[in-house]
Amino acid sequence: MSGPTIRPRRLRRTPAVRALARETHLAPSQLVLPVFVREGLTEAQPILSMPGVVQHPLSEVGRVAARVAEAGLGGIMLFGVPETRDATGSGILDPKGILNRAIRAAVVEVGDATVIQADLCLDEFTNHGHCGVLDAHGAVDNDATLELYAQAAVAQAEAGAHLLGLSGMMDGQTAVARHALDAAGHADVALLAYSAKYASALYGPFRDAVDSQLRGDRRSYQLDPANGREGLREAALDVAEGADIVMVKPASFYLDVLAEVAAESPVPVWAYQVSGEYAMIEAASANGWIDRRRAIEESVISIRRAGADAVLSYWALELAEWAK
Repeated sequence: MSGPTIRPRRLRRTPAVRALARETHLAPSQLVLPVFVREGLTEAQPILSMPGVVQHPLSEVGRVAARVAEAGLGGIMLFGVPETRDATGSGILDPKGILNRAIRAAVVEVGDATVIQADLCLDEFTNHGHCGVLDAHGAVDNDATLELYAQAAVAQAEAGAHLLGLSGMMDGQTAVARHALDAAGHADVALLAYSAKYASALYGPFRDAVDSQLRGDRRSYQLDPANGREGLREAALDVAEGADIVMVKPASFYLDVLAEVAAESPVPVWAYQVSGEYAMIEAASANGWIDRRRAIEESVISIRRAGADAVLSYWALELAEWAK
């Protein structure tokens, strides 16, 4: 009896053959490292729910940015953690605020050697933890928030940011930021719209990382996890408003949305492998339940396979080292 003539296993026989037949590849330039910079620190402070990730003092930002550039990563995304907060998140506008100072420190150190990115959202800067200002009834006021986003965009551009991450999920935020930047002479600053950002349970450790003051939840402005088409609609709206890149966040629980957005988008599509995705793998590997390196590599390659052109990941530097 003769065997099958079609044998897919031929292309799995050796490591060299598997590498030759591999459909999806991961390069350091496709990775962005999120970095937390906390005001008032004199040394790095570990984040307990994210083993291996720290809050950095301002004095370390240049060194971290240099490591990102030397590793060949696509960029560094900066988040600021201020010492004081208020109802309107005014610290994001202050040229001497922690995030704008961190942007300047990174740019001074590496210039254009990597893409200096900044989170444009109020949640780290408000004393209520929401991504916008609140109205008299305690609800997030979309249009009042847009006015602050426009000012923040200009402040971050003037600090030297190359790309701004619009993560607040306010209607019209991309158009407002683009108009403000262009009017202020910053037409070359790119916009990354967090288009399909879901109200996910996977953000828990991130809130430790930024010392979030959140009261309530963000379900009135972040997407319902049950909705896929809504993510596509949000991405299309952001493209129409001038987004240079659109984002799906989180990544691993939303690979279907990511694939559909990637299939339709005329601009690059990124995904954020969020803190909860990181923490789950680290916790399971610490207990000896999974192979850490294989799980990390598989998790990120699956995001690329689904269509992400770049991935924000807390493992970015480690992945780049393994790629060597």
